Amino acid sequence: MPESTIILNNVGIERALARIAHEIVERNEVSADIVLVGIQRGGVSVAERLAKNLSQIWNAPVPCGSLDVNMHRDDLGHRAAPTVHPTLIPFDVTGKTVVLVDDVLFSGRTIRAAMDALTDFGRPKRIQLAVLVDRGHRELPIKADYVGKNQPTSAKEKIHVRLTVPGAQDEVVLERP
Repeated sequence: MPESTIILNNVGIERALARIAHEIVERNEVSADIVLVGIQRGGVSVAERLAKNLSQIWNAPVPCGSLDVNMHRDDLGHRAAPTVHPTLIPFDVTGKTVVLVDDVLFSGRTIRAAMDALTDFGRPKRIQLAVLVDRGHRELPIKADYVGKNQPTSAKEKIHVRLTVPGAQDEVVLERP
């Protein structure tokens, strides 16, 4: 049976998201230039929470969308048919600073696919990356601009981010085989 350890509880998650939001504000002076795009599935709830934090800091709404990257993955031919989730980007990304948001950064392949998929919606001025957890093991030269928690792992370990699950506490769990 796998062994599980909570690496971020509800308070830790909120603290990490507040820190990321403040770092985004420090690095980006004009709030109107910022849009958030959460990567389906785990990145969407993280992006929504970041958008709420940023809106409170800037006293202005921060556009937030969702992006499915399954059809842009480089391992599409090696997997079973992907489950496609909705992509909803109700704003123009052209000329904006797009903060891509995901829950866990691992190999970097999902982020590469997200950047490819994002170009279908316009040409951003710049793309930044925010992740709740960076677990290492990069296969591509991708680095997050904003990280809630660095958590070195072995390749066999797993990170589970549980946000807004009905009847459960928000938490990030490290599972060891």
